[in-house]
Amino acid sequence: MAGVLERMRRPRKQLVKPCLPLSAIPLRALELQTAKEILAETFRISIPEVEEMIQNRFEDACSQECRQEEDRLWPREFQVEG
Repeated sequence: MAGVLERMRRPRKQLVKPCLPLSAIPLRALELQTAKEILAETFRISIPEVEEMIQNRFEDACSQECRQEEDRLWPREFQVEG
């Protein structure tokens, strides 16, 4: 029992190897995953909740962009001369 407790107290350093070589993973994908992990830790939420939050923000931005584009196509007021 003492040997088990002693091993638990001493930190064991191990080399962590990624499952794929870093050159095989696109840099943008690594950046996105890192950002998701930071957001999850910051807001104390899960990764799927972070993905949902990002999706909602993306949809809001798209709908806002569409509204701005529609505003440019049609004037808000019409004047009838006659």
